[in-house]
Amino acid sequence: MAQLVDTIAERGNGPLLLLGRLTIAALYLPSGFGKLTNAAGFAGYLASLGAPGPVMLLAWLAGIVEFFGSLAILLGFQTRLAAGALCIFTVIAAFLGHPYWAAEAAARMGQYYNFWKDIAIAGGLLFLFVHGAGRLSLDRR
Repeated sequence: MAQLVDTIAERGNGPLLLLGRLTIAALYLPSGFGKLTNAAGFAGYLASLGAPGPVMLLAWLAGIVEFFGSLAILLGFQTRLAAGALCIFTVIAAFLGHPYWAAEAAARMGQYYNFWKDIAIAGGLLFLFVHGAGRLSLDRR
């Protein structure tokens, strides 16, 4: 059975990594676009969370990383760089946006799950960082 699974993974390397890249882009691309088209609104949200530093600059930086990082992953262009940047972004977002340890009892479990979901997504981005975009990518051209 393990040999069959290995064969499927090896033969499906290109299409399966492309599918993984598409799902990551589906998560980050619209979110990044929203931040770029409403940076002031996102800056206000960051301020409400108590984000350190100049929130307008952070809002633009977040939008750029999310939008262009996910676009690069979608295309398989500079995939490792984009995956690394999105991984760091996602870990920061988890700590800033979902501090379950400080949440009121009613919200604690929701924040807990969202925090660990973000950490799991960051783990997937680490896999993409290590393995690259696969055969069906601009990186391989």
